[in-house]
Amino acid sequence: MARCVCSKLSAADSLTLGAVQIMIGIFHVFMWYFLLILYMGQIRGVFGTYEPITYKAGCSLWGVIFIITGVSIIRAVRHQTQGVITFAFIMNIFCIIVAVIASILTAIELSSFNSVSYRNYGQAKLGREVSRILLISYPLEFSIALTYSIFGCLDLSHHHDEDTLTAVTEEAESTF
Repeated sequence: MARCVCSKLSAADSLTLGAVQIMIGIFHVFMWYFLLILYMGQIRGVFGTYEPITYKAGCSLWGVIFIITGVSIIRAVRHQTQGVITFAFIMNIFCIIVAVIASILTAIELSSFNSVSYRNYGQAKLGREVSRILLISYPLEFSIALTYSIFGCLDLSHHHDEDTLTAVTEEAESTF
């Protein structure tokens, strides 16, 4: 059976994926701060203020998870122990879940728009544009985390096979 050439990510590829995840996470945290300032500055009008579900849930602040995941990937490249690789794998799975939930919440937010006070309409419109931009970045984060998860799983099985082979070899040497 032929071995797949693409069965492992190179260190440079893994570092790039980790760096991109960190950048996406920082972007999301900055967008959360921007939305916080934007929505806190609303004036209570006849029709109320605009507070979408993504703002209440803090979806943009979930970028911290993307940052932690990117750092864990970089650490897994630098220190290739099974524990560190497992942690990076688990964080990427968590990152996939977060990206899917954030995408769904953002799609729900953008699909409905309740009337707001004319004084807050500009802030609501700008906030929805930020949500559209964030909606574009969630699939990118999803694909990066999925890519690393697939290759990380292969790397974990490779490390497990090496550990098993080492244990069998040591046992065979000790019997002779």
